[in-house]
Amino acid sequence: MPDLPRKAVARTARLAALPLGYAGRNALGLGKRLGGRPADAVVSEIQQRTAEQLFRTLGELKGGAMKFGQAMSVLEAALPDELVAPYRTELTKLQDSAPPMPTQTVRDQIAADLGADWRDDLVWLDGGPTAAASIGQVHRGRWRDGRDVAVKVQYPGAGDALRSDLRQLARLARTIGPMVPGIEIKPLVEELQARATDELDYSLEAQAQQAFADAFRADADIVVPDVVAVGHQVLVTEWLESPASLAAVIADGTQEERDHYGELFVRFLFAGPARTGMLHADPHPGNFRVLPNDDGTPGRLGVLDYGAVARLPDAGLPASMGRLIRIAGDREPDELVAGLRDEGFIKPGVNLDPALVLDYLSPFVEPTLVERFRFSREWMQGQFQRLHNPREPTYTVALKLNLPPAYLLIHRTWLGGVGVLSQLGAEAPFRAILEENLPGFAD
Repeated sequence: MPDLPRKAVARTARLAALPLGYAGRNALGLGKRLGGRPADAVVSEIQQRTAEQLFRTLGELKGGAMKFGQAMSVLEAALPDELVAPYRTELTKLQDSAPPMPTQTVRDQIAADLGADWRDDLVWLDGGPTAAASIGQVHRGRWRDGRDVAVKVQYPGAGDALRSDLRQLARLARTIGPMVPGIEIKPLVEELQARATDELDYSLEAQAQQAFADAFRADADIVVPDVVAVGHQVLVTEWLESPASLAAVIADGTQEERDHYGELFVRFLFAGPARTGMLHADPHPGNFRVLPNDDGTPGRLGVLDYGAVARLPDAGLPASMGRLIRIAGDREPDELVAGLRDEGFIKPGVNLDPALVLDYLSPFVEPTLVERFRFSREWMQGQFQRLHNPREPTYTVALKLNLPPAYLLIHRTWLGGVGVLSQLGAEAPFRAILEENLPGFAD
C-alpha cells in the first residue's frame, strides 16, 4: 500500500487543518503576549511552528500540495528576512526530498507499466529512491545494454491526489495566504491546475526531454539525459552522476560556483526556447544538478524534470517580449504603453500613467541595463516590497495590468528564475544572454 493517501477526504482534512492551526497559534500567541511575553518572541515562535506544519504537511502529502510548496520555494528570496527566516529550511527540504513509497509498490508500478518481463530490460534496480518529487520518485537502475539509468515512477493515485489537492488549495487560498505573507496564493494555484494534466503524462515529458537532449547534445555547458524507455507512469532516462543540486550551491557554495552555475542556469532558460520551441517551466533548484570538473572547479550544469514545459506557439519566446523589454530599457514610456496595449497587457479603456508603468516594470529591465548584473536577496526584496506596498505609486499599476494567457507560464518561470538567481547571489552577463537568445531584444 503506497504512502500517498488515496482517500481525498483524508488529504482534504489535513490541508483544511492548516489555516485552523495557524489561527489557533495566533490565539495562543495573544494569550502569551497578554501574559507578559515579548511580542517579537511570540511572533517568531508562531512563524516557526507555522512553517514546520505548513511545509511538513505539503511534503508528506506529495501531489499538488508538495508541488504548491515547491513553486513557493523559488520565490522565497523576495520575502523579507524577518518573515522568511522560519520558512527557509522547510522550503529547501521540498526542493530535493520527500518521504519515499515502499519498494514493492515501485516494482508493482513498473510491472503494470512496462510489462511483467520488465526485468529483462531493467536488469538491476536500487531498493531505495535517490530522489523524490511531487508526483513520483526516482530510483537508480541498470539497463540491459549496461547503461546506468534513472527510473522515475509515478505514485499510485497521483493524478487524483494532485487534482484533489489543487482544488482544496484553491478553496483555501484566502485562508492560507496569511501563512505565507507576500505571496499571492490564488494565481499560483490556478496556474498549477492549468498544467496538471500535462505533468501527469510521462509520454509528453519524455517527448520534451528528448527534444532538449537532442538540442543540447553538442553543448559544452549543459547536459540533458537521453530518454531510454517510457510508459504511462514510468519514465526511464540515462543516469546523470552529480554530487549536488543548485540547492547545495545556494546553501554553501563559493562565489565562483554561484556566478558560474547562475550564468549557466540563465543561458539554459533562454537558449531552450530558441533551440526547442519549449520553455523549461519548473526552475526550482532541485531540477538543476552541478557537474564539477575533475579538478573540483565549477563545470557543466545538468537539467532534469521536463514535466512542466511551455510549448510556445511561435516556436520560441515571443519577439514582442524582447521588444518591450528593450523599449523599457530605452526609457520610452509612451511607446512602452502602446506596445503593452497591442499585446493585451493593458485592456481597452484602461488608462495608466506611462511613467508609473515604466517604474513598475523596472525589476524586469534593470538586469539588462549593465554588462553584468549582480542578483541578490536584498535587491529582490527591495523590488518586491516596492511593488507590493499600497503606499507606493506603482501599486495601482499592478491592479490594472492584465497578463495574457500566452504569457502566464513565461511570467512565472521568469519570476522563479530571478528568485533562484537571487538566492544564489549570482552575477551574470544577463544583457548579452538576452541579446543572443531573446527574439526582438537586440533588434
